[in-house]
Amino acid sequence: MPHLNTLVRLLREAAPLGAQADALLALCRARPQVARALYLTWQPRSRSYEAVGGGERLPPGAGDPLQADDDALHARLGACRQLPLETLMAVPGWLGGRLRRAGWSHGLALVLPLRGEPGVLLLATDEAAGSAWLDWLGELLGEVLALAGGARRTAPLLAAEPLPALLLDAQARRLDGNPVFDRLAAELGLDDPRALLPANHVQLLRGCLEQARALQDAPSEVAGRQFLWSFIPDVGNGEVLVRGREASAQIQGEREAAKARRLYRQIIENTTDLISRRTLDGIILDASPASWTLLGYWPEELRGQPALPLLHPQDRERVARSTRDALEQDGYVTLTYRLRHRDGRYLWFETASRAIRETYTGAVVEVVSVSRDITARVRAEENLRRLAEVVEANTDLVLFVDPAGRPTYFNPSARRALNLDGEAIPASLDGLFDDALLRQLERDGWRCADERSVWQAEGYLRPRGERPPLPVSLVLLGHRAAGGERYYSLVARDMTERELRENQQRRHQDELAHTARLVTLGELASGIAHEINQPLAAVVNYAGASQRYLQSLGSNPDAAQRVAQGLARITEHANHASEVIRRLRAFLRKGQRRLQALDINELARESLGLCAWEAGQGKVAIEQALTDNLPPVYADRVLLEQVFLNLLRNAIEANRERHAGAPSAIVIGSALEADGRLCVWVEDDGPGASAETLERMFTPFYSSKPDGLGLGLSMSRGMVEGFGGTLQAHPAEGGGLRLECRLPAAGEGARRA
Repeated sequence: MPHLNTLVRLLREAAPLGAQADALLALCRARPQVARALYLTWQPRSRSYEAVGGGERLPPGAGDPLQADDDALHARLGACRQLPLETLMAVPGWLGGRLRRAGWSHGLALVLPLRGEPGVLLLATDEAAGSAWLDWLGELLGEVLALAGGARRTAPLLAAEPLPALLLDAQARRLDGNPVFDRLAAELGLDDPRALLPANHVQLLRGCLEQARALQDAPSEVAGRQFLWSFIPDVGNGEVLVRGREASAQIQGEREAAKARRLYRQIIENTTDLISRRTLDGIILDASPASWTLLGYWPEELRGQPALPLLHPQDRERVARSTRDALEQDGYVTLTYRLRHRDGRYLWFETASRAIRETYTGAVVEVVSVSRDITARVRAEENLRRLAEVVEANTDLVLFVDPAGRPTYFNPSARRALNLDGEAIPASLDGLFDDALLRQLERDGWRCADERSVWQAEGYLRPRGERPPLPVSLVLLGHRAAGGERYYSLVARDMTERELRENQQRRHQDELAHTARLVTLGELASGIAHEINQPLAAVVNYAGASQRYLQSLGSNPDAAQRVAQGLARITEHANHASEVIRRLRAFLRKGQRRLQALDINELARESLGLCAWEAGQGKVAIEQALTDNLPPVYADRVLLEQVFLNLLRNAIEANRERHAGAPSAIVIGSALEADGRLCVWVEDDGPGASAETLERMFTPFYSSKPDGLGLGLSMSRGMVEGFGGTLQAHPAEGGGLRLECRLPAAGEGARRA
């Protein structure tokens, strides 16, 4: 049985002719009745039969082999299925003689084709054994060959294959399949098991047969599971063995790995950081495309080049030493240094490097580095350092305040000025600001700093200890952090010296104003003398008349009454003279300024009294256009009266210059403007002023008069601005000049003053 199974398997597997012939001969020789067995195949070229397989070989026949043939025997065997050996050797031809020379005498010749080729099986037996059983053996072998030849052949070891396998013909029809394949198809619920194969399996099958080569790892997907199939062709039989394996985890892993590789590659190619590989000695192996953006070199230009020459000369030795030591010991290092751009400038870089080691020896085989351009950051840090040095060395007081209003930093100047040396930072600003400044800060400061980023004020700070209040000009700056949080900076400038200068300047201005008043009174001396002489002359006249009436008391009954009337007139005119002198003394007053609420109309009328005689001498009428019930202004009475007097005298001089003694008029008026300020204006009917004169009119020592000093209007503007007001000049409608003095109402004026 083993020989028969072997023969059938080889026939089904279409084994080579020699292997099939050996299996057939082994089966025959296993029978004790068979003495010899030989399988012969027809050779068309030599027209003779030749032995096949590992059996015996026949000796050559008699005569010339080139002239010999077995055509007659081949024709005889083609017409029958078997022939006694004696009959075969009697047929004329080459084979009979060879058999006789080989000692063949009794047996049977069976016509048994193998692999579709004509062939003859020769069986020799002892003559005593008979030939009946040979006929039976011939029929049996004929049936076996017929059945094996007509049966479907299977792939080698198909049943024992642990992976799903399928045998297909050239038209992709199933010839056979192993149990693993069938179980997998049933598990997936497939009506046609071939649905497990790739959708293009027909084309793959034809391709592997035409190309006579195996195709591997053709993918298919069924119910979310991945499979890889190999197509192994049997070109001779026009069949293909298809073997597969499930690769869901592998394909998923490969897809994830490919996705990760694409992602990493995309990151490397698009990142703004420079990613590079180099040897431990600094030879660049590869670089990302960011090298062009950062350094002006393409990766191809950097490959194979040493990295050290790109470093700044001052950084080379430090970087080379630190990098090699750290990578060999720790495997990781981060350094900051300068690299030269292609255009010659140097940029700051921060590089993190990691060593890649050989698995078994631990030696560093290459270094992977990620370099980032930190030039902007280094410059920003340098600017911050310089700014910190400026803040520390600044003579102004600098405070940092958090969103809750708590101070977090005082520069040295602030600590010295506030007497905080050695003390902790105060918890709030309450004890550092005077009450008025603190109220302004709470009312307007924080809001303005949030809305407009800046707020300014002036006030006083309170140093610790017994030090006097410190006058400062304060600026509050509002900042916004990257996260949107608010924080603040307070910059205060010590105004002590400015106050001293302003006080000194004010004293100088007051001295100059007093001198100007003396000069003015000197210029008005005639008018003042006339105004005093009139009441004095009246006093003398009334005194003389009273004396005469006293002498006639006895004879004149009305004398006593006349004396009483004269004394009353004397008192009246004496008081008038006293009032004139009082006004003169007040106008000439010298001393510290006294700011008070004043009626601007009353002050204007008093100024009219001082210059009325001068106006009368020049035939200049003064018209009043004063608005009643105006709010008061906050100023120094004497200085403001001097301003009005200067404006009136300038107007009188302008009219006298133009009209030369002819009658003319000037107007003084007052009004409350829409913005809440009070305006006192004096308009003349003089020659007016050019545009250049209007621009220079308030410049010190500039005057259009031949004998003028050019200080009147300049001093007047300075005094008005000191009260928080303005003094301006405009052309009048009639061709003259209009001077306008604007002053804030009492509350606002007091704050500004």
